[in-house]
Amino acid sequence: MTKILKAPSPIFDTLDSMENPYRTLSFDVRSFVSSKELASEASVDYEYALKFLYSYNGSTATFNAYRRELERFLHWSWTVCGLSVLFLKREDIEEFVQFCQAPSMNWIGVKTVPRFVIKDGVRVANPEWRPFVVTVTKDQKRRGLSPDPKNYELSQSAMKSLFTALSSFYDFMCQEGITEINPVSLIRQKSKYFRRSQTKSVVRRISNLQWEFVIETAEIMANESPEMHERTLFIMSCLYSMYLRISELVEDDLSSPVMGDFKKNHDGNWFLHVVGKGNKHRTVTVSDEMLKALKRYRLHLGLSPLPAPNDQTPLIPKNLGKGSMTSTRHIRSIVQSCFDNAYERMRASGLEDDATDLLAATVHWLRHTGISEDVKHRPREHVRDDAGHQTMHTTDRYIDSDERERHLSGKGKRIKGGRN
Repeated sequence: MTKILKAPSPIFDTLDSMENPYRTLSFDVRSFVSSKELASEASVDYEYALKFLYSYNGSTATFNAYRRELERFLHWSWTVCGLSVLFLKREDIEEFVQFCQAPSMNWIGVKTVPRFVIKDGVRVANPEWRPFVVTVTKDQKRRGLSPDPKNYELSQSAMKSLFTALSSFYDFMCQEGITEINPVSLIRQKSKYFRRSQTKSVVRRISNLQWEFVIETAEIMANESPEMHERTLFIMSCLYSMYLRISELVEDDLSSPVMGDFKKNHDGNWFLHVVGKGNKHRTVTVSDEMLKALKRYRLHLGLSPLPAPNDQTPLIPKNLGKGSMTSTRHIRSIVQSCFDNAYERMRASGLEDDATDLLAATVHWLRHTGISEDVKHRPREHVRDDAGHQTMHTTDRYIDSDERERHLSGKGKRIKGGRN
């Protein structure tokens, strides 16, 4: 049985709130470590964890992922082992991995909350924050199921993230001369923590029929309530046609998408210039249909049909107030509303069985759907570059990704007498 431990407090704030650790003179960990003897050693852990995280200040996504893993690791090392991370051995790391697979119940939350909140004008640790979070799917939530810490399970992707973050952290400390050994690299049988599969991982997407209902629903919503839903139609078009990630539509620390990011090259072809995952720049092909969607939305906004190179109009403006949309949660809500309406229209058309996937669909499924369709017809390297995949292997995952359509194409195959 897992030992019941006191719920820990968050250690690291957001990247915006972090001071430059290379200019910090002291690193106080007394609020996290009760032992005076350990506090001195743990302060070194804390210092180099901050410096390690700060080295990723150009990539918010990587910073957030590594922050999550280091927070769990430091709390475990200090609280469970009572040791500085500098004294942990290979077998200790394996114990930590096992702990992450079955954490103390008091370390598991049932909702994602900010690490810190403002109280009486002061930024303080959020008492509801937990290092681990258990969630339920959209479909489970619809059926009245609630998250239960007893159902927590560490996914395979989370396991890989854990090993990557810890190994990188120890490599960093080796380079800084703080330690000579990376205990993570000494684990020779990491494979025992990962399940092997002979089949490709399933690419979650909606079917062509579902997409037809979704985009048609967005058009109906835009026609009936243009002030509210012309933006909805444009968002849906961007996510599907250009495979955009939700983070690539909103303003954040790294980018502020504007209409001028649509640019025409010397051949007269249009591309969208995007700052994507890992702060990487790429250009995305703008199809003729996407160009029509852009013109429609700009005319609704009272703008010229196509943007000039210096057009600073927000790509996705707020409906109320000025400036760009900054909340990915808001875009998720917009897309979910469109999915829900499309689901009801499919049910009303007698297609309830075909509509089921829309109950579980998320924003990212639209990116998967667009890529899966295009890889059937376009050169793979073109799809790879538009999607921003690092390797062709990632793009190849989308080939034959729709089992429904694969089965439809094969169900007429005969054993005798050729094909139907």
